Amino acid sequence: MKQVPEKALYLKSDAEIALMRRAGHLLQRIIREVTEAVHPGITTLELDRLAYSRIKEAKAIPGVLGLSDFPNTLCISVNDEIVHGIPSRRKLVEGDIVSIDCGLILNDFFADTAYTVPVGKISAEAQRLIDVTRQSLYAGINAIKPGGRVGDIGAAVEKVVHEAGYHCTEGYTGHGVGRHLHEKPDVPNDSKRAGIRLQPGMTLAIEPMINQGTSKTKRLKDDWTVVTADGSLSAHFEHTVAITRDGVEILTLDDKLEKENKAHGATVSA
Repeated sequence: MKQVPEKALYLKSDAEIALMRRAGHLLQRIIREVTEAVHPGITTLELDRLAYSRIKEAKAIPGVLGLSDFPNTLCISVNDEIVHGIPSRRKLVEGDIVSIDCGLILNDFFADTAYTVPVGKISAEAQRLIDVTRQSLYAGINAIKPGGRVGDIGAAVEKVVHEAGYHCTEGYTGHGVGRHLHEKPDVPNDSKRAGIRLQPGMTLAIEPMINQGTSKTKRLKDDWTVVTADGSLSAHFEHTVAITRDGVEILTLDDKLEKENKAHGATVSA
């Protein structure tokens, strides 16, 4: 999003991480319901309304609605759309892949997550892109070690992506998250810089955005939706994580997704 990041690194206390855990667990239940509602014929606006209603029922606040004038609760990006797609009356069709990015605020703290899911039956190549993007997310999370550097995350993501023959989206990163959606530090999906030291109390949104083709992008006329420059497919996964004295905890972990990712070699624990 276009929100200006906070200038200072904000380390959370155990009590604040507990509040973020509550937000993350609520968000995982909502995003699970939204992704399970995806089917041919549903509109992206219907998915958005479902997320909005569930967030309000839980007495939470949609995290991106109104942020820099973004008009909806979800960012929904289809096929060659990478991020920040605006929900509309567009109907999803068999063979699409759809990235659903959602954030919410509970007890003054954000949680942020994204999933890419198939619409009905999809091609083997589209499924491979989803699988590799998911693997790269968990590779990045597994690379988090207190005393390591932010760049370790990006290097681990990049390794999985490049070995699969894909490309990380140029110019878009993960980020710190907490009382603001975007806090320090930026979390790149490449190995170009080492970045700051990782330490307990940091809470991060790790989010690889991976393209079949070029890493280059363009923005549509709505001034929000970012697409691949060559029209190739893109996938996006994201978790909010906390670095603790014991390691790393995924605050937005879904049981179904956890089972899927164990099959792909993820070693992190809830």
